[in-house]
Amino acid sequence: MRVLGLDFGSRTVGVAVTDPMGLCAHGLEIIRRSDESHLRGTLRRIEELVKEYGVRAIVLGYPLHMNGSAGERARKTEAFKASLERRTGLPVYLCDERLTTVEAEEIMLANGIRREDFADHVDRVAASVILEDWLNNDENSKLYR
Repeated sequence: MRVLGLDFGSRTVGVAVTDPMGLCAHGLEIIRRSDESHLRGTLRRIEELVKEYGVRAIVLGYPLHMNGSAGERARKTEAFKASLERRTGLPVYLCDERLTTVEAEEIMLANGIRREDFADHVDRVAASVILEDWLNNDENSKLYR
């Protein structure tokens, strides 16, 4: 069963998907929008990916502060989660994404991506990191396998 991973930002959404067996994640794309409030196109593209890949669940990065509290970005993510659930009819799980951008940058450096090219990749790589973190949690693996 495939699971989609999303790194939801103010103007981009990084997208990753699991392999058909749901064992590992790989980055797909970055969905860009001109304004933070313009979500229809983003939701439409996610629906297309859900159908194309036969996705059965979505994992959404949850941007908590380092102390574990939820701020404005987390509230926007919760609203996006509700929109995803309505539009796709799929379960959407929140996954703590603290430090995923740092991890994504380390992965890119290790793979020879130059810092000036990070913006072209970071959201997609971060979505992969979020999805991998979720997959590696034993409790989560029981939910979808």
